[in-house]
Amino acid sequence: MYKFNVIDADAHIDETEATWEYGRAEEKALMPVVGYPKNPDPKRPPTAYWIVDGKRKPRRIRDDATCGSTVNTRELGDVEERLRHMDELGVDIHVIYPTLMLVQPADRPETELAMCRSYNRWMADRCEKSRGRLRWVCVPPTHDMAATLEELRFAKDHGACGVLKKGDKEADKWPADEYYYPFYEEAERLDMAICLHLGSGVPDSGNTKDFALGAFMRTQLPTIHGVHALIAHRIPEKYPKLRFGCIEAGASWTPYIAYDLRRRKERQQGSRLVPTDYALSDEVDIFTQSRFYVSCQVDEDLKTILQYISEDMLILGSDYSHQDQAKEHAFVQAIRKRAAQGDITPQAAEKMLFANPKAFYAL
Repeated sequence: MYKFNVIDADAHIDETEATWEYGRAEEKALMPVVGYPKNPDPKRPPTAYWIVDGKRKPRRIRDDATCGSTVNTRELGDVEERLRHMDELGVDIHVIYPTLMLVQPADRPETELAMCRSYNRWMADRCEKSRGRLRWVCVPPTHDMAATLEELRFAKDHGACGVLKKGDKEADKWPADEYYYPFYEEAERLDMAICLHLGSGVPDSGNTKDFALGAFMRTQLPTIHGVHALIAHRIPEKYPKLRFGCIEAGASWTPYIAYDLRRRKERQQGSRLVPTDYALSDEVDIFTQSRFYVSCQVDEDLKTILQYISEDMLILGSDYSHQDQAKEHAFVQAIRKRAAQGDITPQAAEKMLFANPKAFYAL
């Protein structure tokens, strides 16, 4: 099946009007609609936004050259075109994450449920046409746990290989809250990875300037917090077959989290706040022990990072369709170049490209 032995562990789509056409008839009024500025600045690129429950949410109008893709490949308007571009990039499989849905899109649970259901069915429909090369991550309507479990089952039956989890408060509950125990139990039963992607479970205010001023705190740090919280509260121990991942936050934070968790174990035995009395092995790093995979950037200090996390737990992605600091369409060539230069072993590079994401997503 595989031409290149490469799995892109972090690709994306941009939601489009078609995304919201898969909901139930009675939910149509809850779906996002597109809005445009009344007086656009002719000196700036064109902009648009989604209107969700009366609030503006970002909708990207991207420049093809800058982001290295086309509208058809970004929005899955032409699946075959996306597959041809994957061939050009030397990639067998894209594991696809959302864009709008990375941040909790709605304040009202009924709107969240309608959007999640429609998004998941749109992804199932589009990816079905890819002959197994487009796999996707389910977006759960976490305010409704019964519906969340139903969505996990639907997603598993329709090509999903993971489920999105926010690292901060989502449905007003932190990741280690007992509220999420049925969620983790069902994901474990279905063999679906828990994917902590850059984002937030707290809806944005619709004020783009305010969001931009706090973007690192609002979207990057929650992901790392989720790793710390789940390990500290021993969630991986409760679900011993469940795999977890931290996606698009880099891996340079791993030495600090490993140090902090070990120090908490030594200094806070019996703490009611952080139950860190788990066994930390001197032979196995905390991420391997907890089955936490981490997506790294190809230009990070991998020599240092690999002192704290096994080469078996690092994965790579292109951030396909986005054009922010995580974009790395040439990640295949870049990581192999680093191996050729002796920064990492060729074995480690090939694990990051194929064996590790294959194991994480159970592909």
